[in-house]
Amino acid sequence: MNTTVHRGTALITGASSGIGAVYADRLARSGYDLILVARRAEKLRELAEDLTTRTGRSVETLAVDLANPSDLSMVEAVLRSDASITLLVNNAGIGATAPLLISNVDEMERMITLNVNVLTRLAYAAAPAFVARGTGTIVNIASIVAIAPEMLNGVYGGSKAYVLAFSQSLQHELADKGVRVQAVLPGATATAFWDHAGTPVEHLPREIVMSAEDMVDAALSGLANGEVVTIPSLPDQAEWDAFEGARRALAPKLSLATPAPRYTTGLTG
Repeated sequence: MNTTVHRGTALITGASSGIGAVYADRLARSGYDLILVARRAEKLRELAEDLTTRTGRSVETLAVDLANPSDLSMVEAVLRSDASITLLVNNAGIGATAPLLISNVDEMERMITLNVNVLTRLAYAAAPAFVARGTGTIVNIASIVAIAPEMLNGVYGGSKAYVLAFSQSLQHELADKGVRVQAVLPGATATAFWDHAGTPVEHLPREIVMSAEDMVDAALSGLANGEVVTIPSLPDQAEWDAFEGARRALAPKLSLATPAPRYTTGLTG
């Protein structure tokens, strides 16, 4: 049944399965109309029909390859022109688990394109429209490897570190303009991501793998609580606050006119 609350339209990338499909379900049930973006047209159509039947929300689909510049431009144009859009979920991306020395550099370049370039361009398309309307939310799906890059492939970790830094900078820049930004840092999540990344999820210890449903529910709870960074499995928010506090405490010392004494002590000549 159609909920009486209408919260605008959410555009979700990578929406045909996994985390994106769960976001679609949860957001439709909470009162959002949807624009679902992914490559697989048939999967998108099936999901859209199911969501409309169950929730009564309007669900549009865009079957595009975001790595294709013309397809990406189409989605950017929708974000700029559709005034009903109040939420962007930047979920599309790919990963890898293989070490650098046995990774294909062309595949790594495609990863950077999707995880960094596409996410950036879509945020650039949405943010000015949100600022003009004085409201809007951008959710960027990062990963715990953003702060623990040794865990998986280094290019993947680097791409997600970018997502985290970009999100924090955007929030700093846009907070006083009515726009919210959230970075979500999932740990291992039970989706097809792992098959594509090269390590089937069945090969991971069960105690570290969260369901996609639990992950998204935690992320949405973090968003409702006003978190800029949400780590769904982190037990104590104070641990993240301490981590961030230590990072921020470094800031006044990172750019000074003279080198630190340890780099000059004992030098001669």
